[in-house]
Formats: sequence, structure tokens, C-alpha cells
Amino acid sequence: MRLSLGISTCPNDTFIYEALVHGLENSPFEWDVHFADVQTLNEMVRRGELDVAKVSAQVYPKVDRNYRCLSCGGAIGYGCGPLLLSSESSAFDPGRPVTLPGAETTAALLYRFWHSKTQNGPLAVDFALFDQVYRSLREKQISQGVVIHEHRFTWKRDGLYLLQDLGAFWEENTGTPIPLGIAVAKRSLDDGVISAVESEIRKSLEIARRRPQLVTPFIEKLAQIDDPNVMEAHIRMFVNDFSENVGGPGWAALDSLWALVEGG
Repeated sequence: MRLSLGISTCPNDTFIYEALVHGLENSPFEWDVHFADVQTLNEMVRRGELDVAKVSAQVYPKVDRNYRCLSCGGAIGYGCGPLLLSSESSAFDPGRPVTLPGAETTAALLYRFWHSKTQNGPLAVDFALFDQVYRSLREKQISQGVVIHEHRFTWKRDGLYLLQDLGAFWEENTGTPIPLGIAVAKRSLDDGVISAVESEIRKSLEIARRRPQLVTPFIEKLAQIDDPNVMEAHIRMFVNDFSENVGGPGWAALDSLWALVEGG
């Protein structure tokens, strides 16, 4: 059976899905793989263009009529949220816009959640692809932005300032882990196929976890940063037991996030 799969080029995704992408032994599937940034993947799923995909957790209420949330393959955890950074100072400037990595990313929702709890003024935001947000901060083309993925590990090196760990703020205010990303599959696939997809994802993750080296040439080739140490830190932070099984705390985190989305 041939299915389409969409994942990002970030090390946590390529780590989890590498064996699946290359073809698992005795697999019932052939995969047409699409690599894209998370906002693009969200939009592709909104249009129903992918059979299976890793997307932002916050987009799910907008696609749940056509997609099911899978119990594995996502990104949920503690201490792994997006960061609100400044290129100029350690003080948030409410008079300046914040650049977010896509309108439908979980990072954008977590920023809005923080802003609603801590700021009295209007919300002023711009949008760019996640790697462009970081480049613009580093080159001082923008003053404030929210960064995700590998850039969580490089902001100090590049002379940026931390304004707020948005993941830590979420944990403190909800008591749940941070629900960043989920895997989804089309509801038009029958239950047996979806169960087989989940089994493939878990097998792929198991193979990756057994490797002596976390970072492979496949991961290095696709990553947006060329430092293997950062890639390894990224994998260790974002790939965990929630990636294998969402479980009770993970579903509670997702329910909290989806209630926030549906509440406007």
C-alpha cells in the first residue's frame, strides 16, 4: 500500500522516522515522503494532501474531521518549549511586534497564551518560516521573535537574549507537559491501516534508539544546523517516551491545548 508522509527536517523527526522512510523489513507500506517546515505541513494537512503527517498540535481541532491523532510519533515533553528571544535586550518591548514561526504553529499559540496572561496591550505579531525567524534575530533585522527546534540550543552562542521560556510558562500554568507536535493519519484509512502505521512508527523509533550513534548522515543532511552536538541535544530533548506512547499525561496536555484553540 502506498501512502504519503510529511515530516519536518528537524532532527527529532528524522530520528524517529528514518528507518520508516528507508523502508522497514516486511513493511506493508511504500512511502512517498515530503519534507517541509511545520507551517507548510500544517497547511498541507489542512488541504488533505497527506495521508500521514507530523504537524503542530494546535492545528488538530481544525483538521480532526478528516484526520485522527495517532498515539505515537509526536513531540510532547517537559522543558522543551519554544523561546521568546530578543536581538537587543533582556526586556520585552510591548510596543514592538513579535515574529512567530507560522500562524498555526503551537509556538504561536503558546506565545498568545503567555501574552494573554502577562500583557495588557494589543497583540502585535508577524510571521516567517522558523529558520528565517532565527536568522532575522541573529542579523538584527527584527527585535523580538519566537524560536523553535535546533535554535533552542544556539541563542546564547549567537548573542541573543531570553525574554521568556514559553514552554516553562505553559507547564507552570497548566501542570501538564508541553504538547508541541502530533502525528496524524487520514480518517479515510481503515482502523487496521492506522494501527499498522502506528506500529511502523514505533518500530522505526525502536531501531533509532538502538543505534550507538544518535546522529546519522541522513539526519545531518536534512538538519538546518551543521553542529552534530546540537543535533544530538535536540534529539535527546524532543524524543522521549511520549514519542512512543502519548499516554495519560500527554493526552491531558493535548486536551488543554485543544480547549485553548477552540476557546478562541
